[in-house]
Amino acid sequence: MELMKLEIVTPNGVIFDAEVKQVNLPGSEGEFGVLAGHATLVSLLDTGVIVIDKADGSEVAVAINSGYVKVDEEKTTCIVDGAVALSGGDSDLAKALDAAKELLKSAESSNTAIASAVAKVEQIGKSL
Repeated sequence: MELMKLEIVTPNGVIFDAEVKQVNLPGSEGEFGVLAGHATLVSLLDTGVIVIDKADGSEVAVAINSGYVKVDEEKTTCIVDGAVALSGGDSDLAKALDAAKELLKSAESSNTAIASAVAKVEQIGKSL
């Protein structure tokens, strides 16, 4: 399977930079997946959870409040206002889940999007 470079950038700097198999993003028009070789696009990101399938087969989830993504055939770059990693080696998961819920609830987004994202965070917490 082909890999692509994924970068997630916040105002505090780069929080994720690695080769990945796939990334699922909370687009403003709904969730969508990106694989290597995807057509070029720019999209707004809504409050939600980015789910990353890493090259080693592990999965990382990152809660975001808003931003945008630029996709091209080789690289996907997410520029987000705020992000909290929910999995992928964080030793204090309970704190991360609480921080993610606070981040999502503080977002200036629709109540439906926030409720959906918080539910997804809680589901991730139960599965870990």
